[in-house]
Amino acid sequence: MESSFLQRHQWIRDASGLLFFALAVLVGTLLINTYVFRSFNVEGPSMEKTLYTGDRLIVDRLPVTWAQLQNKQYVPNRGQIIVFKNPLFAVGNSDEYIVKRVIAFAGERVVLKDGKYTVYNNEHPDGFNPDDANHGEPGSPTSGTVDTVVPEGTIFVSGDHRQGSYSLDSRNGLGNIPLFDIVGPVSFRIYPFTAIRGF
Repeated sequence: MESSFLQRHQWIRDASGLLFFALAVLVGTLLINTYVFRSFNVEGPSMEKTLYTGDRLIVDRLPVTWAQLQNKQYVPNRGQIIVFKNPLFAVGNSDEYIVKRVIAFAGERVVLKDGKYTVYNNEHPDGFNPDDANHGEPGSPTSGTVDTVVPEGTIFVSGDHRQGSYSLDSRNGLGNIPLFDIVGPVSFRIYPFTAIRGF
C-alpha cells in the first residue's frame, strides 16, 4: 500500500499544522482586540489621582460591539472612565488614544464656574454636579470657565486632574468627543499589581 504525500513528508505536515495554529492565534487575537477587550497604558497626569502614568487598563469593547450589532451608537454612562480616539490626533503625535471621565451628553448644558461643573437637562432643570456619584473622584477643584450645550452625537469629557492645564479635555481645547470615536469604558486597572481595581 502506497503512503500519502504527507506521510512521506512529515515535516510538511508539521509545518502546515504550526502555520495553521499561528494563523488561528493571530485571527483570534485580532477578533478579541476588535470586539471583546483592549489594553491601554496611561500616559501623563490628566487622570490623577485616579489613574497614573504607567497604569495598565483593560477596556471593555463588548458594549460598543453590541451597540454596533444593533446599528446604534454606543453611549457610555455619566461618570464612567472611557478610552477614545483623540479627535485632534495627527501622525507623529503620541496621544492617539485618550482616557477621560464622562461629564455630559448631547443636549445638556454644561457650566463650569467657581471650580465645579453643573449640568442642566430636562430631568434637572436647576442643575446638578456630575461628580457627586464618583465616590470622591476627582478630588481637585476644576480650573476654567465653560457655558456650553453638548452637540448631537457627542459627549463632554474631563480629566480628573483639573487644576491648571494638566488635562486637555472638553473644557479647554479638546472639544466634545464624537460617539464613534469611543473605544469603550475602562473595566479594570491590571497594573501595577499593588493597585489592581475595577471601575
